Amino acid sequence: MARIDPPARDALRIGAYQLLHTRVPPHAAVSSTVDLVRSVAPGAAGFANAVLREVSTRDIDAWVAKLAPPIETDPVGHLALAYSHPQWIVRAFSEALDGDLGETARLLIEDNERPPVHLCARPGLIDPIELADQVGGAPGAFSPYAVYLPGGAPGDVPAVVDGRAHVQDEGSQLVAAALADAPLDGPDGRWLDLCAGPGGKAGLLGALAAQRGARLTAVEVAEHRARLVSQATRGLPVTVVATDGREVGADPKLPEGHFDRVLVDAPCTGLGSLRRRPESRWRRQPSDLPPLTRLQRELLGAALRAVRPGGLVAYVTCSPHTVETHVTVTEAARRSGVSVDFVDARPLLPAGMPGLGDGPTVQLWPHRHGTDAMFLAVLRKG
Repeated sequence: MARIDPPARDALRIGAYQLLHTRVPPHAAVSSTVDLVRSVAPGAAGFANAVLREVSTRDIDAWVAKLAPPIETDPVGHLALAYSHPQWIVRAFSEALDGDLGETARLLIEDNERPPVHLCARPGLIDPIELADQVGGAPGAFSPYAVYLPGGAPGDVPAVVDGRAHVQDEGSQLVAAALADAPLDGPDGRWLDLCAGPGGKAGLLGALAAQRGARLTAVEVAEHRARLVSQATRGLPVTVVATDGREVGADPKLPEGHFDRVLVDAPCTGLGSLRRRPESRWRRQPSDLPPLTRLQRELLGAALRAVRPGGLVAYVTCSPHTVETHVTVTEAARRSGVSVDFVDARPLLPAGMPGLGDGPTVQLWPHRHGTDAMFLAVLRKG
């Protein structure tokens, strides 16, 4: 493959996709792709014609049967080719699903489906039933704030335009609401979002804080993303701080032992949202994990410094990779030097949600819950 000129290779991939995954007639897919190759790599037109005619001799199932290794001897290799995921990601998903190949296959299939757009009806600003009626959609299955948008551009929805709602996956709504709803002894007016950009969770937490007489500090290290957070939380009791979330104690705006509830929505590989960003599966590499997990541990350690004794920290990633979830949480808690107790996160989610596991952490899944694969751990500082 590497010997094929990149423009011709791109065109061949488009042509193969048309042949195997769309209802475009084979002769039309071959003809249009050969014309495209002729325009970008004239010498490769005959080669492209031959390749695509060969592709057209079988459907996708027949090609998978011919090319994929047997699932009995190489299940990861088989699933990777059959469902267009790199092997390291398939292996990570399988490990997170306790080696269940059937469930891993269902997850990979779901990753390749077009996901619905989820809206978040900001509490106190618009009722989700009213929002659903306005957009012709349906209330979410689990989040009390979720609405499923049936189509159209979400940016054109009046409630999104005027800040009463925003676009946010239902899983992201659930993990943010879990932190806000977790039982807490003592004062409860100082909330912190340590990695707030671009502002979805800060928007929901800010709306909840407004209802409860609390105030949210939203931290974002990148200036342009901090501006997005400011726009997303306009009119809410939110203070945006453009600084590194690891600067707790060094930045006077982030004092130690000050906050009652802290959210760490840590930067991660994003493997839990591949259905929304399908190209990222090919851009991410295993080598991305070490610097990300180091950053995740540092941010969680900063959150444990920022929260008061008895306060709560929610650690969230949009990745089910165990290195970014259980390993990071366990290591950060161990290195923090403070007493930390895990809070069972399952009761913090809506009653009746299936497939939440044995606790105390929770892993959401596209194929189980219709959400991105969000991970949630809730910690109480001793």
